Amino acid sequence: MSNLIVIVFDDEHTAFEMRTALVKMQKEYLIEMEDAVVVTKNDAGKVQLHQAVNLTAAGAVGGGFWGTLIGLLFLNPLLGAAVGAGAGALSGLFTDIGIDDKEMKKAGESFTPGSSALFVLVRKATNDKVLDGLKEFAGKGKVFQTSLSKDDEASLRAALEKV
Repeated sequence: MSNLIVIVFDDEHTAFEMRTALVKMQKEYLIEMEDAVVVTKNDAGKVQLHQAVNLTAAGAVGGGFWGTLIGLLFLNPLLGAAVGAGAGALSGLFTDIGIDDKEMKKAGESFTPGSSALFVLVRKATNDKVLDGLKEFAGKGKVFQTSLSKDDEASLRAALEKV
């Protein structure tokens, strides 16, 4: 079972930095994330989601490949690639994996302008090593929401919210 962790920052950049640090830890097999999305609320109050994977682009690439392959069979690879890329991009646009976009936007509305948040869906983690790797973010963010156990949430709060 995965756990949702949401950490809010007072600026628009720290959430991106933390996501980068978590991706580095994932490459070291210290954490396994299903999704990691940065939500920003600019000074005008507009909420934006910054997905780690652009599903529209990924769908277009995959669709283009399959469209070209099918187009080769029917002797029109360019038309096949164009149709496949369009269909793939459309399917990617309407596909939502991981954390629900509507819920992230709804939560983002409650943030102050000029702030950001990192929404992470964690499948599993080596907690002590991950918390140690996040020391540079101590005092920079506040835990907004988690589905962790009380003890794990307390450890996370102690690591991130200390000043």
